Amino acid sequence: MSVLEQEYLKVFLLDTRNRVLDIVEVYHGCVNSSQVRIAEIFKPAIHRMAPAIICCHNHPSGDCTPSPDDVAVTRAMVQAGKLLDIQVLDHLILGKGLFVSLKERGLGFS
Repeated sequence: MSVLEQEYLKVFLLDTRNRVLDIVEVYHGCVNSSQVRIAEIFKPAIHRMAPAIICCHNHPSGDCTPSPDDVAVTRAMVQAGKLLDIQVLDHLILGKGLFVSLKERGLGFS
């Protein structure tokens, strides 16, 4: 995903042992942003009855530094996941050969 010219958001649907059930492309945006609704992120997980997800998206610039919007979306995902009983295990940002885990950095997970 780091070589793509547009932003893409994918959701890894996980089973109770955190094994991947499916990887679903939820959204793609323009060169430097994507507007995503939280409901669209959880729709595949609800449909497949997945108890956990990992979200990941790319930054076409190659700089995987989380933006304020990335942190806000992560916070909204975690809150929605608690209501839906679907655990958000991480939100990853992919850049040119690098990635950032928002969970590891404590951004949006509290």
